[in-house]
Amino acid sequence: MIALEHVTRTFKTRSGRVRVLEDLDLQIPAGKLVCICGPSGCGKTTLLMTLGGMLRPDQGKVSVLGEDLYALSNTARASFRATQLGFVFQLFHLIPYLSVLDNILLPAGRLPAHEQPAAREAAISLIDRLGLTNRTNHKPAQLSAGESQRAAIARATLLKPPVLLADEPTGNLDEQSATEVYRILTDYRDRGGSVLLVTHGRDALDHADHMIRFEDGHFCSISDPPIHDR
Repeated sequence: MIALEHVTRTFKTRSGRVRVLEDLDLQIPAGKLVCICGPSGCGKTTLLMTLGGMLRPDQGKVSVLGEDLYALSNTARASFRATQLGFVFQLFHLIPYLSVLDNILLPAGRLPAHEQPAAREAAISLIDRLGLTNRTNHKPAQLSAGESQRAAIARATLLKPPVLLADEPTGNLDEQSATEVYRILTDYRDRGGSVLLVTHGRDALDHADHMIRFEDGHFCSISDPPIHDR
């Protein structure tokens, strides 16, 4: 489902280039919920953005669903992201002038007209499930951080893309809301989707099929049995 081959990514700083991803190799099977854990600032978000086709590595190959992401043109890669990947961003990236409902419905804009009503019903169902019913017509500026995160999760899962990438999906949530988010993610997995989330917390481990420890640009440990042998 996801494969990394000798993936390296550096960033330029005043003191020189810093390697954030260091010659990474990994294979992640489909239909699993995989948690990548590590301390803040270790490169987890860079890894997720690289896996999602948004940050080209300096070297190496990133394959998702059989596609070599960075061999695609920019247009083809954008289309692949829009149809095959769902993203839950740490900073939400909600459109400020749209309501919660319209933000969640953004991915449905690519659907034909006859599929729009079903997408709207699905969005309303997610809003209710995530406790946002009284925020349906509110703008992002009127939401708490936790409410914004829940709206972002609903948007990412609306069209049930094959792969869901989540950056600290419960970082701004109370315990009850976090439990519901994990219930949605595990249900997503049980229905055949693949979920890869990164976090510096350990609450996700109770829900994940596999755990990968990531520090200083390296995979330090992989759950036993090794993820690529399962």
